[in-house]
Amino acid sequence: MVRVRDLCNLELNIYHMAKEKANIISEYHLHQHQPQKPQFAIHDLQEYLQQHHGNASRPHIHSFYQIIWFQSGNGKHFVDFQEYEVFDNAIFFIAMNQVHYFDSSSDYKGMLIHFNESFLVQDSNEVAYFLKCSLFNNPYRQPSCCIGKGIETVLESYIQQIRRELEDGEEFGREELLKIYLKAFLVQVQRRKNAFEQTEGKTPFMVDEKRLQLVQFVNFIDDNYMKGLSVAEYARLMHISSRTLSDLTSQLLNKTPSLMIQERIILEAKRLLLHSSLNINQIGYRLGFDDPSYFVKYFKKHTIISPSEFRKAVS
Repeated sequence: MVRVRDLCNLELNIYHMAKEKANIISEYHLHQHQPQKPQFAIHDLQEYLQQHHGNASRPHIHSFYQIIWFQSGNGKHFVDFQEYEVFDNAIFFIAMNQVHYFDSSSDYKGMLIHFNESFLVQDSNEVAYFLKCSLFNNPYRQPSCCIGKGIETVLESYIQQIRRELEDGEEFGREELLKIYLKAFLVQVQRRKNAFEQTEGKTPFMVDEKRLQLVQFVNFIDDNYMKGLSVAEYARLMHISSRTLSDLTSQLLNKTPSLMIQERIILEAKRLLLHSSLNINQIGYRLGFDDPSYFVKYFKKHTIISPSEFRKAVS
């Protein structure tokens, strides 16, 4: 059974699937039935957690992107089965369909920014890379960074401009300015992240043909990982050779294409095992395995434990 209700003035619709089962995940949507509104929202973090901590502290997913700026406070945040430290000026970037939740504390000061992909991405390869492989949705680096001291006033100035535009109603060019301020916010964070990563010997963010190809590959995996496509079939979709694809992922991520596909399948399997009422056979079928027993072997090969053991241990 799916039930939709309004989260007060946040205008987020929550889908409760099989509500009687506590381990079923909730899915949140932004302005789903109000297309006339900007597909964008901003909230005070402390107020949000105080009002909606019961939902925020349970595992859930979004159909939109979320930026969590912990301006002050210490604790934990949980993203896709991993625990991450929360500290002053930590920013988390939660992509669509990532399972995450807050810890038991609501004593954080900061900001929440929500936006749908359609709000920011308009045929821009640079923005697509931003969302798919850099700040957001990068499975090879943790989903947070520390901006440190000295940049807060710059970021807060963008927040103030965003709030002003949202309060001004239907002023001319409002949505365009909101996009500009959001992009500026992300660019400033990316610059600081680049600086930190350079000190650690990591390659900083940049956009070039190879990284845009990586975006394309990540997108193809997301669209097709349940179909059992081979590396050669993915390469054909991209109009490149299997060798070129392997060189690409090895150079940029130190991963093979096969491993990237496997990791996406295992991630979805874990999400379904923990947050759905499907039995293991049903999960195997949903992920494209014709033989449920092979799914069990596949999962155990890549995680060491069986699906049932994982479900029991995490639950």
